[in-house]
Amino acid sequence: MRRLQPVWLALALWGAVHPMYWFVTYLSGNGWSLGALIDAWYVNASTTGLVWDLTIAAIALTLWICAEAVTRRDWTSLVAVPAIYCIGVSCGLPLYLWLRGRRSVG
Repeated sequence: MRRLQPVWLALALWGAVHPMYWFVTYLSGNGWSLGALIDAWYVNASTTGLVWDLTIAAIALTLWICAEAVTRRDWTSLVAVPAIYCIGVSCGLPLYLWLRGRRSVG
């Protein structure tokens, strides 16, 4: 698992930057309205399905992180929870894996 630590961190950074690029591109072209961005997520059945898929994954990941934080008494790993909801699952999951593995490295 030691070899995967840089991979988790790289994926967390990519998961923060790449999706945010598309959000900023949309917002700059369509006005800086968060409500309009959220409305766009429900424009058709495909995007609605994707939103629900990511929402369910975010909830499951949050429950897993919270349960492990209590079990392992690793409160720092809870930093991944706001990353899930403020940035996205594509950042929060690899960030959590990186935070979880940092104790076993070194």
